[in-house]
Amino acid sequence: MPLASNCSACCAAPTASLRRSRLLPNSWSNSKAISPFPRFSENAKFNVSRLAVSHTSWRVKNRAISMALVRDTLGQREDVASSSSILAYELIQGANVRWNSVLDRSIPDPPTAVFLHGILGCRKNWGTFAKRMAKEFPTWQFLLVDLRCHGDSASINKRGPHTVASAALDVLKLVRELRITPRVLVGHSFGGKVVLSMVDQAAKPLARPVRVWVLDATPGKVRAGGDGEDHPAELISLLSTLPKEVSSKRDIVKVLTQQGFSNDVAQWVVTNLRPTSSFGSRSSGFSWVFDLRGIAEMYQSYEETNLWKIVEDVPRGVHMNFLKAERSLHRWALEDLQRIHAAEELASEEGGGVEMHVLEDAGHWVHADNPDGLFRILSSSFW
Repeated sequence: MPLASNCSACCAAPTASLRRSRLLPNSWSNSKAISPFPRFSENAKFNVSRLAVSHTSWRVKNRAISMALVRDTLGQREDVASSSSILAYELIQGANVRWNSVLDRSIPDPPTAVFLHGILGCRKNWGTFAKRMAKEFPTWQFLLVDLRCHGDSASINKRGPHTVASAALDVLKLVRELRITPRVLVGHSFGGKVVLSMVDQAAKPLARPVRVWVLDATPGKVRAGGDGEDHPAELISLLSTLPKEVSSKRDIVKVLTQQGFSNDVAQWVVTNLRPTSSFGSRSSGFSWVFDLRGIAEMYQSYEETNLWKIVEDVPRGVHMNFLKAERSLHRWALEDLQRIHAAEELASEEGGGVEMHVLEDAGHWVHADNPDGLFRILSSSFW
C-alpha cells in the first residue's frame, strides 16, 4: 500500500528486494514511449505557480473567487503551502505555460495532469517527478494534491465519511474551483483508486479524451504484503497508539522497528513529524502532520471499494492504464491480471481503452524504485 515516495520534506518511500515476476504474458511488457519534445538542459527554468483562493476579487458563475498568482523559478521557490478551502495543492508549470484563464479566456488553457499520492503520503511525493515532467513537456502543467487528512490538507476540516469516493470528490471540486480541466490523471496505490472513482463520479470537469493511470493498485480487492512485508493497516493501528506530540524522531523509529516494521518504513513514517517548538524556545518537540483517525477510515474504504465496473465498462473517451510493478507480486493475483486483460480486449472491441503495463526493476514504490522507467511509460500520455 501507499506509503509513498520521493519527498524530502515528507514521505520518502522505502524500497524492497523481491523476486522477479513471471505471471504476465510477453504482450504485457513495459512501454518504451519516447517524448516528442526536445529535452531541456539542466539549467532550463520552469514556472511553479501557486494559487491561493481567498476573499472576493471577481465573480465566476455567481461565486466570488480571488486567486493570487505567484511565479517562481526552480531553485528560487519557497516551500510555502498553497491551499483552497478544499485541499492543499501545488501547481507546477512547464516553461511555455502561461496561466491565462484569469486574464484572457480567449487563450486556450494549458493541458493539465493531476498526480495523487497514496495512503500516509503527501503531494511532495510527486514533486521531483513532476518537475522532470514539466521540463520535458513545457506546454503542460501538473497539479499535485494533498488528499484529505494528509499533509497540509489535514488542517482543513472535512466531514466524514472519509472514503475513496469522498477523496475523489474533493479533487473534482478543487479542479472545478481552479477552472482546470485535467487531461491526465495519475494515482499511486490508494491514489489509483481515487482516480478511478473520479472517472466514476464525473462527467465534468474531466476532459474527453482523458487518460487515467493507476499505479500498482487493482480496482478491487486489496492484498497486503506477505510474511516479512510491512502491512499498512497494522502500521496505522500502531501509529494510533503513539502520542500526538513526541520529543524525538529516533524514539519513534526505535518503537516501529521493535514492532517488526522495516527501518526504511520507520524512517519514512517520521517524515510526517513537524517541529512544534515556539520561537526562541530551546526545547523542541514534534507533532504528527496527518489526521490518523481519518486515514484509518480511508484505508478501510480502500480495502472495501470495488471499482471493477468502471474498468469493465469504460466510459467513452476514457483510456485506462494499469501499471504493475514487476516486484510487487503480493498486490496482484492472477485473477486481477486475467480480468484486466479481458477488459483490455473488450474495450478494444468497443472502441474504448484499457491497457496493462509492467514497470521493470521496481517494487511498489514505483516513482522511487525506477523513476526513469516510469517516466518513459507515462510519457506516452503527453504527446
